[in-house]
Amino acid sequence: MSRIGRAPIAIPAGVTVTVGEGNVVTVKGPKGELTKSLCPAMTIENDGAVLHVKRPNDEKENRALHGLTRSLLHNMVVGVTEGFEKKLEVNGVGYRAAKEGKNLVMNLGFSHQVIMPEVDGITIEVPDPNHINIKGADKQLVGQFAADLRGKRPPEPYKGKGIKYVDEFIRRKEGKTGK
Repeated sequence: MSRIGRAPIAIPAGVTVTVGEGNVVTVKGPKGELTKSLCPAMTIENDGAVLHVKRPNDEKENRALHGLTRSLLHNMVVGVTEGFEKKLEVNGVGYRAAKEGKNLVMNLGFSHQVIMPEVDGITIEVPDPNHINIKGADKQLVGQFAADLRGKRPPEPYKGKGIKYVDEFIRRKEGKTGK
């Protein structure tokens, strides 16, 4: 058995999980509502306060999907209760970020400003001009938006200028002199 797949998922108070036709799972909680279509081969059992994921047989594909299905369900439950957050840092002289209405406006050393609109299901916070916080219930959506944001100006290894995750380490290189 899959070690991840056989672990039960505890459903906290205030969260409702409904499994529809074809394993379409809807999770409602205080932070929002998430709906995802999971693999129809897996069996999802709702025992009141606990969810279990079972696989039909030990074929290679089903073994691979067992842990994946359980992880996706767990991330949905965590997302509607606690939510997910990515923190980014803007480094560089003159590099800054600001929130104007629903848009994130950044000066990143280009001749123009970089504007990214806020996506549904995501909130952007700018506590100061050099930090950006992205919050939301959907882990995949938060991570993808943070990756797109970082891709606008990835950190470079010589001076460390650009947008990086707060916990990311940039390997620095020596310049031309090599001394």
